Amino acid sequence: MLEYSILLVLQHGDEYPSSIIQKLKDVDLIVVEGTLYPLLIRLKNQGLLSYRWEESTQGPPRKYYCITDDGRSQLVEMDASWNDLVETIETLKK
Repeated sequence: MLEYSILLVLQHGDEYPSSIIQKLKDVDLIVVEGTLYPLLIRLKNQGLLSYRWEESTQGPPRKYYCITDDGRSQLVEMDASWNDLVETIETLKK
């Protein structure tokens, strides 16, 4: 679920970890740095994300993560799985 959420955030543009946390928090999905960083590393090691360093006017350089083409393909698969799950749950609720 969190990996899917991270890919959903990054499909709209590159973000640094604190920004990802804030975007998730904005939709009431609370994630702490200790949870986020290992997921970002895992997604990067799987080839679903890449990153770049960018200078910041407010402190040290920031690591910006972006979704790769493989990440976009994975996101399409996750979307399909999510939609299937929602449909199944809705059927069970009836």
